Amino acid sequence: MEHAPFPSDLLQLQADWHRTYAALAAPHPLHPTALRRRLLALSGRLLWHPYWSGAAGTPAARVELRRRARALEPLP
Repeated sequence: MEHAPFPSDLLQLQADWHRTYAALAAPHPLHPTALRRRLLALSGRLLWHPYWSGAAGTPAARVELRRRARALEPLP
């Protein structure tokens, strides 16, 4: 299934979410409370992004967004 292009701000939000999650999942993260709060804030912004109010807001589109955001991340 082909998805419409995602808005750049939505892709950036998802990439930020991935980076924050990775930082929180690291052994002995610095400032874990701040990271948890950031993760919650990013989750809310992702969930309520206007893009999802249209016909494109399917579970498959959310999976595709996560896949594309991971592809933007540099390899370790």
